[in-house]
Amino acid sequence: MSIEQTLTNRRISLIISGGIAAYKSLDLIRRLRERGASVRCILTNAAKEFVTPTVVGALTADTVFDDLWDRNSEHDVGHIRLAREADLIVVAPATADLMSKMANGLANDLASTVLLAAKIPVLVAPAMNPAMWDHPATQRNVEVLEQDGISFIGPNAGEMAESGEAGPGRMAEPMEIVRAIEDHLDDAPKPLAGLKVVMTSGPTREDIDPVRYISNHSSGKQGHAIATELARAGADVILVSGPVNIPDPRDVTVVNVISALDMQAAVERALPADIAIFVAAVADWRMDKEANEKIKKDANGTPPALKMVVNPDILKSVGTRIKNRPALVIGFAAETQNVSQHGREKLTKKGADWIVANDVSVKNMVFGGDDNSVTLISNAGIDPWPKMSKKEVAERLVAKIVERFEMVSV
Repeated sequence: MSIEQTLTNRRISLIISGGIAAYKSLDLIRRLRERGASVRCILTNAAKEFVTPTVVGALTADTVFDDLWDRNSEHDVGHIRLAREADLIVVAPATADLMSKMANGLANDLASTVLLAAKIPVLVAPAMNPAMWDHPATQRNVEVLEQDGISFIGPNAGEMAESGEAGPGRMAEPMEIVRAIEDHLDDAPKPLAGLKVVMTSGPTREDIDPVRYISNHSSGKQGHAIATELARAGADVILVSGPVNIPDPRDVTVVNVISALDMQAAVERALPADIAIFVAAVADWRMDKEANEKIKKDANGTPPALKMVVNPDILKSVGTRIKNRPALVIGFAAETQNVSQHGREKLTKKGADWIVANDVSVKNMVFGGDDNSVTLISNAGIDPWPKMSKKEVAERLVAKIVERFEMVSV
């Protein structure tokens, strides 16, 4: 799979300070260059105890800078040039020591001098022991740096390199940092700025007893991809998500739920909105009453009779309302046959403006896969889309939404 060139012609100055997390910076360099960025690195003296200039230079295919007094680079005031010839400075990992220097305006080595001379955005990825991160001095430094306009990614919580140590202090993973860099450098227009979107994604689970439940194969990939594209277009997105095993989309407010009733309640709390998109595969039925104990086989092995009741139709409840109805209501319909016909019926029955009918038959391997085959159905007609990735479906759908609201505003 080709990697999207999201950072083409972007120049990143990466400052690597001394800590065990410095090894992650090598992967970060690789991932940035894969996306088209040029990366120039500055190493602190402590960083060279963990990664060598030779290895870093091989990955960046550029000169590595590590000395404020280097005669070759400082003959033209190199530290000022390094602070200017980039679109973004990233400090990863950022130790407590370097963050303290930044907060107090120290400039006694190349890294701190470049940071003090910077007039471009700076993104910091802290990495340190949890006790050091939680220390009041570090928290004061973070507060000062945020007031100075410095952005942070992480730290994450988890096990540390030190045996038995755990808590906040792990450097953000390279791909988390890449996404933060992409967000910082994203100068694309925001055509949906000022619009609020409420949407659902993933499956629901309906408990039978403490051991078993009713659910489906939805992975949430399509809904989460749409939420990501909506946020990139500037929308304020609230994503009500069933239980999934994929990361939350960036810049999206995520509300995690389990059952259909939970999802309905979360949607109602999130409304009103300008746009509502229902991608979740909501279970049609639930137990009339969940068993308190595991249901046992009887002596004859006869399957138990499960009394079911119908779950609420969340799409219909929003699409058919008169008061505070969103300006655009979109529903997804998973079908295995007669996709367009069933989608058209749901358009009318559920009061939606658009239905995105997707063919989830086994041959298409939609559930859990990365591709989708959809048909956009509206009162204007039926528009079958070719099979494409779920990300491409998301991009195309959001483009249609932008077009719809541009027409309304004319």
